[in-house]
Amino acid sequence: MHQLSPFAAILFLAGLSTAGQAAPAQGNAQQQCLALKNAVLPNTAITKTEWSNGEIAADAMSAFTGGSVNAQQAKPHCIVEGEIGARTGADGKHYGTKFQLRLPENWNGNFLFQGGGGVDGFVAPAVGNIPVNTTTATPALMRGYAVVSMDGGHPTPTPDFGADQQARLDFAYQSTGKVTNVAKALIQKMYAAAPQHSYFMGCSNGGREAMIAAQRYPLEFDGVIAANPGFRLSRAAVAQQWDYQQFLKIAPRNAQGKPILANALTQADLDKVSQAVKNRCDARDGLKDGVINAWESCDFKAEHAGLPRAKTAALKAVMDGAKDSRGNPIYSGWYYDTGLNQPDWRAWKLGSSQTAQPDARSVTLGAGSLTWYFMTPAVPNFDLAKFDFDRDTPKTYQTGAINDAISTDLSSFKARGGKLIVLTGVSDPVFSAKDQVAWFKQMNADTPNAQSFSRLFMVPGMNHCGGGQAFNDFDPLTLLENWHGKNQAPERMVAQGKAFPGKQMPVCAYPKIAFYTGGDAGKAESFECREWR
Repeated sequence: MHQLSPFAAILFLAGLSTAGQAAPAQGNAQQQCLALKNAVLPNTAITKTEWSNGEIAADAMSAFTGGSVNAQQAKPHCIVEGEIGARTGADGKHYGTKFQLRLPENWNGNFLFQGGGGVDGFVAPAVGNIPVNTTTATPALMRGYAVVSMDGGHPTPTPDFGADQQARLDFAYQSTGKVTNVAKALIQKMYAAAPQHSYFMGCSNGGREAMIAAQRYPLEFDGVIAANPGFRLSRAAVAQQWDYQQFLKIAPRNAQGKPILANALTQADLDKVSQAVKNRCDARDGLKDGVINAWESCDFKAEHAGLPRAKTAALKAVMDGAKDSRGNPIYSGWYYDTGLNQPDWRAWKLGSSQTAQPDARSVTLGAGSLTWYFMTPAVPNFDLAKFDFDRDTPKTYQTGAINDAISTDLSSFKARGGKLIVLTGVSDPVFSAKDQVAWFKQMNADTPNAQSFSRLFMVPGMNHCGGGQAFNDFDPLTLLENWHGKNQAPERMVAQGKAFPGKQMPVCAYPKIAFYTGGDAGKAESFECREWR
């Protein structure tokens, strides 16, 4: 039997059951839902309880969460909204951690914490979509899960919360613990039973939060899915400015002499790079099909693309990763892969603005995050074009210490039976897949027998939380359910994708990759998972 976690102990001391009991009769579910408005929980205000017949609006922030861009239909369920720890911050603004909890009438006994995205500051619909925007897998709520989402401890999706010490802590990790506590208590009140299994799933910053869940709340979660996680967010923020400066060096200028960042590399340039990578590395998995399964063995160099010298130098500088003046790495380099010419790669690295005001996400999102949150103290008027990688990088270390999910000792999570699935796109343009592989290797070295509870799935060609030229439609939640509930350790994840209609391919658990063994190349069984030799 598992030891009581701190939050379960709170429920126990309050006289509430932590063992599974019969859920309320369906006729009483609506009444139980509305009664939650009067729930008394420490430092928590319940602001809304509502019975829903299942219509769920589109996720307005889906670009950051991997949620659904369309409205969805679920079975009848309860919606509870509230705020934890409402207060006035050091900057005079209102803070607190807002959340939404959806409790299905026909509960399957499980709980899912849905990660956020961007710098949070919004409460997305608590649906539990697989946080990859190209998936067609059934969301957790529709499977019968109770699902919670939150805003990370601040009310707007802007980084100015960095002016308040506690808001920094809440965004970094504390809001995850607070919401877990409250959500489990409300589940207990609704169903007179604690969750049988508690999972966390998110992408991007939500993927970082997922890794935080396993690393800093190892007794609260039975399973974690971290997709494209920004786990070393402080260093990635610095790397975005590195990329910006490298591309500015070669950006053509307008009539006023101002650089146009989006044109530093044209679409024709990126197409040329992507094709050159395919030409060199595509066939190494036994099949030339536009997918580089043997991505780790690809020895492509920027010079192989045949770009002009200045563009080659800029591409090489970006792909080699941010460095200080002595050549010491600040952030990881990147894999050369087919997804470098895809819309999402451009959107993050270069943007499409034809004015001197760049719209690359690394600038529009990364700049504010770096100056308000990652640098200590906050320097909102900092000129990022003058960011000095020797002098200014250390200013991010304080925030990195509370924010970055870099722990490699998961012994308590493992001992309790926790399961970890990390997945990422090899062509992710914002959080380096190479950095993710390095962390996974180190975690396996530092946590004994890590293969018994952890898996890494690298998706060739996929960009950030989906997209790219990839087999990017898959279902890691079912893998986790079968692993934790049925002890079926996942060795492959069958996937499909709109870029390859009518075809399937396995994504293999690292370090194995999908090798073509013969037969119909559109069928997953025509591939074998084995290590590159």
